[in-house]
Formats: sequence, structure tokens, C-alpha cells
Amino acid sequence: MSESFPEPLKRKSFLTIKPLEAADIPLVTEWARQEGFAPGNGDVGIYQHTDRQGLWVGWLGEKPIGCIAGVRYNSEYGFLGLFLVIPEERGHGYGVQLWQHALEHLADLPCIGLEAALNRIDDYKKWDFSVSSSTTRWQWFGDGAGASKTPYNYDEQHGELKLLSGQSIPPSSVQAYDAMREPSPRPHFIADWIKHPAGTVMALVDSNGCCHGFGRIRPCLLTKGEGWRIGPLLANSQDLAEILLNSLIRRHPGAVLLDAPGSNPLADQLFERLGFKALSTTVRMYRGQQPPISMKDVYGLACLELG
Repeated sequence: MSESFPEPLKRKSFLTIKPLEAADIPLVTEWARQEGFAPGNGDVGIYQHTDRQGLWVGWLGEKPIGCIAGVRYNSEYGFLGLFLVIPEERGHGYGVQLWQHALEHLADLPCIGLEAALNRIDDYKKWDFSVSSSTTRWQWFGDGAGASKTPYNYDEQHGELKLLSGQSIPPSSVQAYDAMREPSPRPHFIADWIKHPAGTVMALVDSNGCCHGFGRIRPCLLTKGEGWRIGPLLANSQDLAEILLNSLIRRHPGAVLLDAPGSNPLADQLFERLGFKALSTTVRMYRGQQPPISMKDVYGLACLELG
């Protein structure tokens, strides 16, 4: 999130806030790229499909100047993100208008999450958001050969796990696995996320069809040039996370980004050991009762914009 909360008296005029349309997606994606969000190919379209009433663009007359997402996953949980105003229109209160509009959309939910830049924590505290944990963005830059030489070994507890990709992955198994490890079940979002043609999805599945970890890598737009983003990356153990990570990085040379939740200390340990570089830190914040879910199996978030 890039916009702060100036006093309403600085406002030059009120925005017209309209639902995001398909024609707006390329522009919003470019704004996100310029802001350093590193949007993946197709990300904004998936955000829109998750909650068709939960993404908006702010307009001054015929000029689009900002956007925000306030996505309802279900009746219990929502998430705020993709919040920005273009640089030349900041400081006039337009961010406040977008923020209030999105927050009103989620007002009846018992819990709302967001990911905050460090210099915006106090802003969100004024709106009753509390700090939960840090999130670290890690970067790997390589030749597509993987981050380590970890062998794929027999798992004594679960038997032989198969490393599956693409259409061979049972969607219901992945959705059930994800639902037990995220703040709220998100079958609609995760279904779109794993079947999107941009990038590669890998999963570790046992002989009974049960998932023991999965991840996705997708092309993304960096501030300068292009790269890759991994997310989500979930696994039953650090060893399995490493197997998935290497499988995703292989054949994808260049810069690879991944956002790891601080609530799983094994994640940062893994990336440090493999030689990833920590690029930046944000903070997960919640308003309301934080979902009582363990993040011990979450090594990489799907995206910061929707959690």
C-alpha cells in the first residue's frame, strides 16, 4: 500500500469511484509495476474475479488517478490491498476517499487484513488495525538451475510422494490443503490462481491423492524489466518446501521474488540458507479478531495485494 492519509481539508475535489472494468486492468497493472508491487501476469484479473464488487478505480473527470481492492473472501474475512494514488495526485485526500469506500464494502466482516509498508503502520493503527507479524520479500537471481542440490528423497511417514505439475494436479486436494493453512478458505481465488496459464504449478501428492505441499511461479513485471514471483508456497516441512522451491525455480532464469510470512520462522531460515537476498519488509495487520490459524506450513504468500 502506497497512499497515506492526509487531512480531508486538503482535498481539491471528490473522486468518482467506479468498479474496475476489464479495460482498466492494463493501466492498474502498470501502476502496480511502477510502484514496485511486481504484479504477476494476470494477477489483477484474478483479483477482480475473486470479488467482482471489490476493486475500484478513482477518477477525476475522465482521468483515472488511483485504485484499491477490498476483497471479501467470505462472510468472515476480507483483505485490503492494491491501494495507490498516482504520484502527481497525492496529498489531496483522494487516498482517503478510496480507502473509506473499500473499508465500507468490508465493514460488516469480523476480520479484515492488509499488508502495510513500515512507514504506514501508524496510519492504519488509527483505523483500528493491529500489527500481527512481519513479511519479508526475498530475491533469488540465478540461471534457472535451482537454488540447491537437494535430492528428492523417499518420505518414510507418507510413502512415496509424487511431484506433479499442471493438469495432473488434483484441484480439490490442493484447495483442501490451502484451506487448512490460510486465514480463510478461498476456493474461488485458489482455483483461478493454480489454473492460470501464466507460469507453473507444482504439488507433492501421495498415493491417496492427498496434498503435502504446492507452489506456483509466474512471470511478473519489475520496476525495470521482468522477473518471476513464487506464491503461494506451502509445504508440510522445510525439506518439502525446498523440493518445491527448486522445482519451481528450475527453467526460470533471472530474478525470482517471494514474500515469506514472519509467523513461520522456518521460511526465513530456508531462504537465508539457500542464499536468497532479503529485499524489503512489510507488516501484516488485522482489524478485528485475527484468524486462529497456524502459518507454520506457509513459506510464501500468494500475493501481498490479497494476502
